[in-house]
Formats: sequence, C-alpha cells, structure tokens
Amino acid sequence: MKVLKDILYKVKIVSVSGSTDIPVSAINFDSRAVTDNSVFIAIKGTHSDGHDFINLAISSGANVIVCSTLPAVMNKNVTYVLVDETSKALGLLASNFYDNPSRKMKIVGITGTNGKTTTATLLFDLFREFNFSCGLLSTVCNKINEQIIPSTHTTPDAIQLNKLLSDMVDNGCNYCFMEVSSHAVAQNRIGGIEFAGGVFTNITHDHLDYHKTFEEYIKAKKGFFDNLDKSAFALVNADDKNGKIMFQNTKANTYTFGLKSAADFKAKVIENRFSGLNMNIDGVEVWFKLVGLFNAYNILGIYATAVLLGLDKVEVLTKLSNIGAVEGRFDTVKSLEGKIAIVDYAHTPDALENVLNTINSIAESNEEVITVVGCGGDRDNAKRPVMARIACQLSSRVILTSDNPRSEDPQSILDQMMQGVDLTMKNKVLVIENRKEAIKTAHAIAKQGDIILLAGKGHEKYQEIKGVKYPFDDKQIISELFENK
Repeated sequence: MKVLKDILYKVKIVSVSGSTDIPVSAINFDSRAVTDNSVFIAIKGTHSDGHDFINLAISSGANVIVCSTLPAVMNKNVTYVLVDETSKALGLLASNFYDNPSRKMKIVGITGTNGKTTTATLLFDLFREFNFSCGLLSTVCNKINEQIIPSTHTTPDAIQLNKLLSDMVDNGCNYCFMEVSSHAVAQNRIGGIEFAGGVFTNITHDHLDYHKTFEEYIKAKKGFFDNLDKSAFALVNADDKNGKIMFQNTKANTYTFGLKSAADFKAKVIENRFSGLNMNIDGVEVWFKLVGLFNAYNILGIYATAVLLGLDKVEVLTKLSNIGAVEGRFDTVKSLEGKIAIVDYAHTPDALENVLNTINSIAESNEEVITVVGCGGDRDNAKRPVMARIACQLSSRVILTSDNPRSEDPQSILDQMMQGVDLTMKNKVLVIENRKEAIKTAHAIAKQGDIILLAGKGHEKYQEIKGVKYPFDDKQIISELFENK
C-alpha cells in the first residue's frame, strides 16, 4: 500500500484539501475501475470529462480526487488535490505509484509516421540476440522477453504503461523499446517516463482527424524530444525535411542518420531485391533480409540506436543481417505457380507510395502490380482520395475495398476514395466492398509473376464493422488461396 504524499512527488500542486498521509491502493482515471482507497484522476477527454464522475468514484471507494476544478460540494472524508492539468499529473502519479520503473532500465522511444513498429520490434529482436532481457511496446504486441501481451494502443495510457514497465523491471529487463505515438505525446501518456533515447523516423500526412493541422502534428512529435533529458540521445532521420525541427528545444545529445544528407550515421543501398537489401554501412557491406528503401532507413536507424547504446558495430551488423521482417510489414507470400503477395500495414499516402515504389523498383518489366486497398472509418478522411490516386498511379490494377469501416458506411468511404481517381484511370479500378471478395478477385486476375499488394491492415487479425471486430487476416486469406490453387 502506497502513501499519497509519496506518489505526489514532482506533481505541480495548486492546493490540497485533506491529508496526504493516507494509504492508497490504486490509481484510476476510469470511475468504473475505482475500488477502496483509490486515487481518482479526473481527466478531460475527447468525449467525456472525468470531473463529471467524481461523486461516482467516491461512492465506489476513492479517498483521493485529483482534479483541475474543485467540485462545488466536497466530501470531508476525501482528500482533494487541485492541479493545473490532470493529464500531466497522471503520468507522474503513475510513475511514482509503480516506483518509477523507467529509471531502472534504458527505454528508447521511437516516433514518426512510418517505421515505428519495424524499428521498435527489430531493436527488441536485435537486443534479444545479444541475450539482453528486454521489453517491447508496439502496435502489433507488447513483449516481456518471450512473453506476449496483447496490444490495444500504439502507446498505452500512463497507468498501463507504468504497470507494463514495472513488470519488465520485475522480470529483469535491461532495455525497453517502445513506439511513441503523436496521440500519446499530446495526451501526456508518456509523462513521468525517463527515456535513454528518442528516435525520429519520418513525418508525413496522418492523424489530421485528431491534430487538425500538419503543424500541430509536427508539434506533437517534437514534444517528445523537447522533454528528453540532457543524458539522453536524440536520433533523427536527416533526409526528412522536418527531422532537425525535433532538435530545436531538446536538451538531449543530438545525432542524425541518412542515405542522402550529411549525417553521423551514413549508408548506401547497393542492391534492392525481393530477397533483401545489400547495403554499405560504415564501410561494411552487408546483406539484409528486409526489402525496400524505407527498410534501408529502418535498418540504419536501428544500427545507429544500437551503437549509441554501446553495442559493437560489427556485431550489430552481423546479428541484424539475420533478422527477418516484422509481421505485416512488407510481409511476402509466394505461390507455387509464381505469384507474389505482399501484406503491408501501409495506411497513409506516404507509406503506400513507399511500398509501391519499392515493388516497382524491384519488379521486372512484365509483371503487373495489383493493389487491394481501403481506408479506415472514423479517421482522417482527407487522405482517402490521395490513397486511391497513389494506388492508381503506381499499380497496373487497383481494387478499392473496405479496411476497418468502424462506424462509417463502407460505401461512403469508397465514394470518397474514388474522388481521387482520374477519369483516365477509372478503367483500371474495381470497387469491391467485401474485402475477402476483393482479395479473391486480385488472386483470380493475377498471372504467374504478378505481384498482389494487400495494403492497410498488415498484422491485424480482425475487421472492425459497426463496433464489432470480426476475425479477418489478409495474410491467412491469400495464403489459403495460394495453397488451394
């Protein structure tokens, strides 16, 4: 059992009403999860305000309320802690409640529009190859060494995050590699976490449904680097025009990586095939199992991070050369008759363009590229016509279909995508709302040597329609079609 005054360490308090020498058994920002002797933090969210549920939390056993506005009537048996911003207080409270686990291992956060999952996952795999005990927090899954923990968000909320980090410490983890989403930064989910380093992969059009403007999106990413400590490192992609913006207010030690620009860590792509990448990194020529220019950046960022964490350069390159692709990231399936399918999470215009450019750069002149793509519902709708236009420009045939329509009408999403299709390209486009039928059609029209890109869902094992997640796996479907041919 913790004592309130101990978990208030570093929290910027406006005032306190009641005792801070009282025991607390848990902290919550969901009034439905409150139990006896809990701290309830009233968070103002997108859809609801936790201040409206203070009395409910007290009736469920909360003996401490952390809020930014005091209620008109206060319970004399409850301690009220007034703060300016409860979302910032939450991170510190959670870190303190779990004995500040981020101080007990080295945590590296990876942020950017694309490449976060691959970079974090392969860093985890690499450090496991070095026999380190490690944790992973990613979009695909969370891991504590070989234990797999399902992931619900790219970056968990502050309480879940610190609980996971605490479990990692209890299991002897030396390192944790985690994706840091722009939402997590803007919502202060990583408040109180001490990072050993931060990595910036790139930034392109995404999440403007939440951030509203590209400038706000950049500001959220930059906020992560602004808060790094002077003992940490900040590593950014020098070839991204917004990369060095991340350095503007950081106290961390700054480093860059790049294929084109002057950088601290440089590499050159010698050969790029469906079987892998041949690269020269720091004067050493190495063959990697990953494919594509975007993965060349991921590899270089991983290499630079490992070196900055003190690992031997040659050993890093040797072990990294043996590590394969992350599930749902340029994940290749081949049929006996010579068709190739690539399952990729590409769900932004830039990611889709990168994947298609990679396919076209490797493909011979006779192969057709058949792209199956949709756009998620309840998300940034400005990218829908852009995604369709890119697919048409860079593919031989395009099948527009559902992704995760969520609460939206799938046909409405497809209509918006079709707005990006030029009249001259409509003859190469099919619209098939049912995603399984769309994949079957792509398989049916593909010939020997053709390449089918299944874009948007990647590793996901479900399709979300009207609040229900139905089992659905792009890779499983295409694999079964290939096997049954």
